[in-house]
Amino acid sequence: MDWNRLKVFHAVAEAGSFTHAGEALNLSQSAISRQISALEGELGTPLFHRHARGLSLTEQGESLYRTAHEVSAKLAMTEAILGEARERPTGKLKVTTTVGFGSTWLTPRIGEFLELYPEVSVDLVLDDRLLDLSMREADIAIRMQPPTQADLVQRRLLTVHNHLYASPNYLERYGMPRDLEDLKNHKLITYGEDTPPPVTEINWLQKAGRKLGIDLSPILTVNNIYGLLLAVENDVGIASLPDYMIAEHPKFMRVLPAVAAPYFDTYLVYPDELRETKKISVFRDFLLAKVAGWSF
Repeated sequence: MDWNRLKVFHAVAEAGSFTHAGEALNLSQSAISRQISALEGELGTPLFHRHARGLSLTEQGESLYRTAHEVSAKLAMTEAILGEARERPTGKLKVTTTVGFGSTWLTPRIGEFLELYPEVSVDLVLDDRLLDLSMREADIAIRMQPPTQADLVQRRLLTVHNHLYASPNYLERYGMPRDLEDLKNHKLITYGEDTPPPVTEINWLQKAGRKLGIDLSPILTVNNIYGLLLAVENDVGIASLPDYMIAEHPKFMRVLPAVAAPYFDTYLVYPDELRETKKISVFRDFLLAKVAGWSF
């Protein structure tokens, strides 16, 4: 049996007339009549008694109505369940960001997100290179620079400031620098130049030294921010680090706080086609709530 004809039959049986059924289905009375006649022809039996006061079901029509009503009720329930499922975030969410931000700030907070949304699983990819979201290498990214692709939605997340930091043990041994020139007598750690950096002007300190004619050559270079953090933590020397990292390492001491260091905006980025996806929207809202009131 044609399901569309069954839906029309069910509406007519419920309404008791072609006219009222047509109003419910937004169809003309003649279209309703043709569908019922075609269904009766398909089944080889009349389904309605037609009389001046309206319609009544035949014995065969009563039997078909009970079945159609049961199926219609089950379909309505299934539609409601599916609609509810669409309202709840479910499935795997693949998130990418830099090694530094992901390992020191994002990862410690993922547990709270998973507690709030237990039907979502997170695949966290920490990589300083930019994964291609349009090719679905990830669903959503936190980037340290604005995207250039036109088909990506971007939302500014927070502004990150950088400062020079050292460990208390290092400063106790070598002393606190008084100015940029004094850094010539200290052990400096910078980002390795052989790997594309996650942000521009990451080695701003060397650039500032060159402007003053000061050679601020590093004793150690590391090709990711988290590596710089570990080197400072283990008393190797002084490095420029983003302030969000220091929030998790309060014992670090700021060096030359008056020296102007670059800052940059971070962005939450995802494909436009995922704009209405529930798991994307709840993750976005979770992050915005987490950065609200923070000063990085």
